[in-house]
Amino acid sequence: MIDSKVFLAKIANLNAANEFLQEKFDEYNVLPKERFQLELAFEELFTNVANYSYGEDTGKVEVGVGYEDDECLLVIKISDKGVPFNPLDKEEPDLTLNADDRPIGGLGIFMIKKNVDDIKYDYIDGENVVTLYKKI
Repeated sequence: MIDSKVFLAKIANLNAANEFLQEKFDEYNVLPKERFQLELAFEELFTNVANYSYGEDTGKVEVGVGYEDDECLLVIKISDKGVPFNPLDKEEPDLTLNADDRPIGGLGIFMIKKNVDDIKYDYIDGENVVTLYKKI
């Protein structure tokens, strides 16, 4: 079962969304290392939605958190009705290049992928849905 909460997609609401996430982490006894990894991934996704998904308008972002007992898997879903965008389509950055020589973008999704066990993107009924999976 996934519990969810809706927030206005604004950077100012990141703390409130993070508090919701922390409550769920407490409920599921998420250890400090996994908390840090999931917080990093979540903040990157929430920030991207807040900054880019709705352009000049303000929309909503739904944050859902659940736990799959049979696989010891924490699931975090971030959904928005903004511009369709699959972050997984972004090419991985070439980390061998100097930071000044790398094109802008792609580092955030790279960091997300490194901190979760799996990530999935769906576009369903006009909604971007990014799902993070982490064994805990």
